[in-house]
Amino acid sequence: MMKPVFLIGYMGCGKTTLGEVLARQMGLRFVDLDDLIEARQGCPILEIFDELGEGRFRELETMALKEVSAMADVVVSCGGGTPCHGDNMQLMNHAGITVWLTTSAERITARLLLPDQKAKRPKIATLPDAAVLPLVESELQVRSPFYSQSQIQFDSTDIETAEATERTARRLAARLTGGCIVSGPSDLPLSEK
Repeated sequence: MMKPVFLIGYMGCGKTTLGEVLARQMGLRFVDLDDLIEARQGCPILEIFDELGEGRFRELETMALKEVSAMADVVVSCGGGTPCHGDNMQLMNHAGITVWLTTSAERITARLLLPDQKAKRPKIATLPDAAVLPLVESELQVRSPFYSQSQIQFDSTDIETAEATERTARRLAARLTGGCIVSGPSDLPLSEK
């Protein structure tokens, strides 16, 4: 039995894309935290933000995070802001394995500006395209101290094709299962912290 694997990082870094493939390769279940919140609330994240506000959304997010923290054999794709609120980062580090997916602000922006991506993301849905990169750079700077508390940093740049995503997921799976890391955060070799 494996503790939960929490994929964290800024929106567009590949948490869902890579997470689904990683879970399949490792024979684990995949949970997208935003999808879980939507299912529990019966409405899209955009509506929750609009009608209840970000504060209430963050409360719902923490409740969902506590739920998945109690699961085993699961890969969890967290929202970009999840680690930055309350004690969420401490909760994830205690319950399982945290992996910060990293790539450049430019690569993230290119992914976010894809037609099927921008509209479904509350932070950028109404922004002009030219304003997205400055927002990404600014928020990465603010969020990096939270993300850097992860147990593993992993480069998620190479997920632009299905083949590349499979290869990148295999690399991450090998890192997750290559030693005592599956035992939990306190057993991590220093090189993995």
